[in-house]
Amino acid sequence: MAALRFCGDCNNLLYPRSDNNAHVLLYMCRNCQYTENAIPEPGFAPCVYKNDLLTVAREQAGEIRDLDNDPTLQRSNIQCPHCQKNGAVFYQDQALRVTTNMTLFYVCVHCKHLFRDPNVKVR
Repeated sequence: MAALRFCGDCNNLLYPRSDNNAHVLLYMCRNCQYTENAIPEPGFAPCVYKNDLLTVAREQAGEIRDLDNDPTLQRSNIQCPHCQKNGAVFYQDQALRVTTNMTLFYVCVHCKHLFRDPNVKVR
């Protein structure tokens, strides 16, 4: 079992970090930038595991059922690109997770078609 390591300069906790240039595992202090090589314990090889929760994917709206009946959502007279009728409810949701931009989603009150504002350019 791995033991906790502490900074030799400021006694804060050291966190594992990989040095991609040298291809080694390091322990690094987040307070004073102190680093030391990770020396594996006997019988164990150093291993780095990366769990990236921020994946690059196209934006998706959540559950859109019965949104036209939700009295808390704002209404717009924007024209639906699917049925060409005016009237939609709209809400904001975060677009790509790697950015902080928000996207305005519209749901047509007539045909329940989900769409974004056609006047806004998508990156």
